[in-house]
Amino acid sequence: MMANHSISSRGETFFLNLRFLLIVCVFIGNAIEPLITRLEGMEALYMWIFTFHMPLFVFVTGYFAKNNLFGGAGRKVLLQIAMQYVIFQTIYLAMDALLFHVQNTHYSYFAPYLLLWFLASHLCWRLLLIMLYKLTPLQQVITAVLLGVLVGYLPVDGVWLSISRTLVFFPFFIIGYHFSYARLKLLFTHQVKIFALSASALLFLWIAMGGLNISPGWLYGNMTYGQLGQIAWYTGVFRILLYGLQALAAASFLAFVPWRESRITDMGRRTLYVFLLHGFIIRLAALSPIYSWIHSDAASLVLVVAAIALTLLLCQPFIRRLASPLIEPSVQWIVDLERRATHSFGTRAASKH
Repeated sequence: MMANHSISSRGETFFLNLRFLLIVCVFIGNAIEPLITRLEGMEALYMWIFTFHMPLFVFVTGYFAKNNLFGGAGRKVLLQIAMQYVIFQTIYLAMDALLFHVQNTHYSYFAPYLLLWFLASHLCWRLLLIMLYKLTPLQQVITAVLLGVLVGYLPVDGVWLSISRTLVFFPFFIIGYHFSYARLKLLFTHQVKIFALSASALLFLWIAMGGLNISPGWLYGNMTYGQLGQIAWYTGVFRILLYGLQALAAASFLAFVPWRESRITDMGRRTLYVFLLHGFIIRLAALSPIYSWIHSDAASLVLVVAAIALTLLLCQPFIRRLASPLIEPSVQWIVDLERRATHSFGTRAASKH
């Protein structure tokens, strides 16, 4: 019993470390995005990050859903995700309309705002997994892969209800949910770790040399095949091949993750704050002249360093104290209202009989 608890604790440490590294990648990727059309080095870094960071983030989210998918705890998580979505969808859309004056924005709660797709999809992943729970893990993964392939054929805009990303990344959520840290620890020997590090470095070099000549839309997962300009009946095969590349890129990146507890472990508990708040910083940076000052890959490293520094800042406890009412809103009042309503309904029904 003690050994199992120790393995569980070490697994949590590993995945919190991974979550912190991934949120750093998220911030870097969004910070350098305006440069990728004119700086080859930043384009290579951007594409390398996008081969693994979204699949791995979904994977980690699935792993941490193990203890609160069902029951009262699961319902509270669903309520909190819904509240987070409504709060930040409102704030971001209002700021785009009133402050940033951004064009081509979907002003609708049914079209998640940029990074908020993750909240909408997270809620759906939980509900979908509950629906598929009677299947074996392998059957769940196969079903999710088929859904991820087939969604690309829909004649709709994949942004609406985050339907495209929800189904495209659903396999990674399921794999994360069923993932065994103990098995990873056994398989990830020193030699395997060196191999994985080398594979990740080679992937970056391959991308830098033009080996991944595809639209970033394929890696975003938010566009249907028609939106990507690929309408052939066999296009779904490419999605399957891309799943293979993403799985290899994700597995290779795991070699960068520390196994032991450290300061980044604690910061890994507050990555949601970085995720939901960094969008405001990215918007302000886009409005500033900073991108017009950068004309080389060397100069753009300033943005990379700034993204890392701001990630560290937004992970600090004082940010949590200030922003927790918005980012981790209490849902107990909703639960209490529901309980009272149910009790009242039950009492009336009993009195009639």
